[in-house]
Amino acid sequence: MKYTADNTKDRITELRIKKGVSEYQMSYDLGHSKSYVHSISSGRAVPSFREFFVICEYLGVTPKDFFDDELANPLLVEQIIEGIRGLNDEDLQTVLGIVDRLKSK
Repeated sequence: MKYTADNTKDRITELRIKKGVSEYQMSYDLGHSKSYVHSISSGRAVPSFREFFVICEYLGVTPKDFFDDELANPLLVEQIIEGIRGLNDEDLQTVLGIVDRLKSK
């Protein structure tokens, strides 16, 4: 998919909602005026490149995951990855078996 300002604003909205924060709260947390995120969501503004990275960090996604439209919930995927870090080989094999079983459904 080719990304444009329109689908970028839609992705920000999608990930914000999955995080469970309002436009106002996100604007406040990012240190902007209360209407900052609304102006992005409505298409009146586009975040700068630097601000895009701040938004990704706030939303808990990497820029790569942000643009991966096949990844429905990158925040959950990141939580899963964090959860398996440090597991021993036997536990990792068990997790892999579960993933393979779920994928085959």
